[in-house]
Amino acid sequence: MSRQFTSPNYEATLNETIRLGDALPTGHLARFVVAIVSQLDVSNIYAKYGERGGKPLAPEVLLGLLFYGYATGIFSSRKIEGAIQESIPFRYVAGGLHPDHDTIATFRKNFLPEIQELFVQVLLLAQAAGVLKMGNLSIDGSKIHADASKSHAVSHKRLLELEEKLREQVAQLFDLAEGADQGEVNLPENLVIQDEIALRQTHLENLSKAKSVLQERARQRYANELAEYEAKMRKREEKARKTKRKSGGREPKAPTPGPRDQDQYNFTDPDSRIMKNSTDEGFDQHYNVQAAVTQNSMLIVATSLSNHPNDKQEVKPTVNALSPKLGHPQAAALDTGFFSEANIRFLEERNIDPYIAIGRDSHQRDVASLLAGAPTPPSADASPTEKMAYKLRTEIGHAIYALRKSTVEPVIGIIKEVLGFRQFSLRGLLPAAGEWSLVCLAFNLKRLHLLMPQ
Repeated sequence: MSRQFTSPNYEATLNETIRLGDALPTGHLARFVVAIVSQLDVSNIYAKYGERGGKPLAPEVLLGLLFYGYATGIFSSRKIEGAIQESIPFRYVAGGLHPDHDTIATFRKNFLPEIQELFVQVLLLAQAAGVLKMGNLSIDGSKIHADASKSHAVSHKRLLELEEKLREQVAQLFDLAEGADQGEVNLPENLVIQDEIALRQTHLENLSKAKSVLQERARQRYANELAEYEAKMRKREEKARKTKRKSGGREPKAPTPGPRDQDQYNFTDPDSRIMKNSTDEGFDQHYNVQAAVTQNSMLIVATSLSNHPNDKQEVKPTVNALSPKLGHPQAAALDTGFFSEANIRFLEERNIDPYIAIGRDSHQRDVASLLAGAPTPPSADASPTEKMAYKLRTEIGHAIYALRKSTVEPVIGIIKEVLGFRQFSLRGLLPAAGEWSLVCLAFNLKRLHLLMPQ
């Protein structure tokens, strides 16, 4: 072949000197994260350090690494440590220092409450820059996989079976020990009866703890289901009184107390719950995360996390998590999974105009709805469902609710698909809630990087 090609010189490349300032453009996300961290008040973190000991790394360095890591889809402390060696942006954020993964993980674990406070500080910086203006909110939730496996879970039915089996084995082992003491039984040399008994008694203690937790969960569930049942019965009675006819349809079934056979307890993360996957028909160990997003900026202004399988109980904790320093929202749009009279009443009491879907949206409007004129206002004694249906058919109601799909749903989609956050690194309800706040803070930084002038 006569054509000439330019070949690389790898030896010369290895000897090149790179200036980080030349490799990182002025508007790079790494520079932005460092600049934002330098404006945060981290005195609460400094206050938790003792007066004695070795010279620790400045908290700003570790915060910057966590923020930049989560904003770029790197959540593992080991991977962050590796990136400091291999990635120019991470090396810049580390400021020439090289914290190991244990230091990063320990910092994240110990300072989650303080990191959650920084979530609001970042939003206040956005507000000061004129990027964040509190208006209407969109609220939605999603399931995120817990750091727990279904293989380490046990159902209440299986728990009772295991408990009975272990008790029988302990009784048999005591009989063997007694027979061995009296010389009636010859035991294998490697069999230590007391160790085997102690092992099974430990298992029984763990099962007893799991059973107590499942009983308490069942008690709380029964109280919630009973309240919902009584509300449905009152609604039927009210409708029968208005129409002066007996309510049609199947009468709601009264709940039954006590644990159910399929109730699950997970030994690696007991706070997590078996929930339906959002991507398929399967079930797994999850937490239910929530995000409240402003419709004008798509910034997350409030977060919450629970182990409830549905969203009906999540409106109150999510709205209550909204800092009053950020201002007061005018309205909130939520999908049908949040619909309840209690949630409507709560939002109205907080002077937030609710727009909650009363059913699943159809992908295409029928001809009758296209030809329909302005909706007729409901009567004063109409049910909350009828009043909400009217609100959603009004021009303003349709506009506010329609924005939900293009605001909060894309935000959660970006967190799960673009950043790749699909599993928690921390176990337990409070640590997982703290990590979810860190994830949302990192998303806000990435969003602000686009919105704020560089």
